[in-house]
Amino acid sequence: MLEREEQAVVEVRGQPAPSRDTGDGQAPPPARSKASLGREVYRRITGNIARIMRGQAASTRKLLAALASGGHVLLEDFPGTGKTTLAKALARSIASTFKRIQFTPDLLPSDILGVSIFNQGDQQFHFHQGPIFTNILLADEINRASPRTQSALLEAMGECQVSIDGERRDLPRLFFVIATENPVEFRGTYPLPEAQMDRFAMQFTLGYVEPAEEVAILTAHERNHPLDGLAPCATLPEVLALREAVEEVRISGELKHYAVTLVGATRSAPGVQLGASPRASIALMKAAQALALFDGMEFVAPEQIQELAVPVIAHRLVMEPQARFSGLTARGVVEEIVKKTRAPS
Repeated sequence: MLEREEQAVVEVRGQPAPSRDTGDGQAPPPARSKASLGREVYRRITGNIARIMRGQAASTRKLLAALASGGHVLLEDFPGTGKTTLAKALARSIASTFKRIQFTPDLLPSDILGVSIFNQGDQQFHFHQGPIFTNILLADEINRASPRTQSALLEAMGECQVSIDGERRDLPRLFFVIATENPVEFRGTYPLPEAQMDRFAMQFTLGYVEPAEEVAILTAHERNHPLDGLAPCATLPEVLALREAVEEVRISGELKHYAVTLVGATRSAPGVQLGASPRASIALMKAAQALALFDGMEFVAPEQIQELAVPVIAHRLVMEPQARFSGLTARGVVEEIVKKTRAPS
């Protein structure tokens, strides 16, 4: 197994894999493409998560699209729908580091970033890393912390680095934030600032599963938690190779213009006080490239952009107060824009 993984990493980096004599005088099989390797990693992780998350194929697809395109995800749903379980299932499916932060009102930025502590022995300050120095970070109930603490994630999510004590510290190449929040609780919570919302490539809900799927969940929990038996199915180099494969998926100029048109239409839509930024256009393009790779395509199609328009754009909109009172939602605005905007043929 290790030999196959090492061969895959060499091939993905664009170098030929070492030739192997098959022993029968025949040439070794041709090296696999980046796209083929990327799709295999996607299928493995999806299948592993499906063992735990019943009836959540669509949510898993979006989560992995964000992971493969270098974005971050905000899961907003009612308690008990599996937000934290989905994050843990993804983390356990990849042989990488994982940290969880339970956000509370008394949480401080240093609890996330780390702190320098004076050592009496050598009379010097030594930096102790916080949980943000990891590959996959679960920010559980992120809206329970103050805006000051929430802002500790801004630089990390936007630039994959943090500035502490005047020094820049780089985060790992794979740095993926999954944040959760409960939309029905207001006491002891703080709304996420617009700048924070804009850092999330996607926001979506899991929703309730069908009764048959819920029965299967009960059966899986009869003796112990299903997560206890979940083992990694992908390595860190393989996930990085998946990201490289996504970057090579082609997208035409017409589809780039289509994505920009969808995002730009939110800035003048009725009832919208603040539309989506160019960061939304970038996230939409990259996530659509990931979906195209998952679907076995070498180029992005309009359907992939349309599938991601709501989870990528809607959470970035700030609605006018009177629009909210009249029942107009950001999701409804984006759906209407997609419906009215002609897609390239």
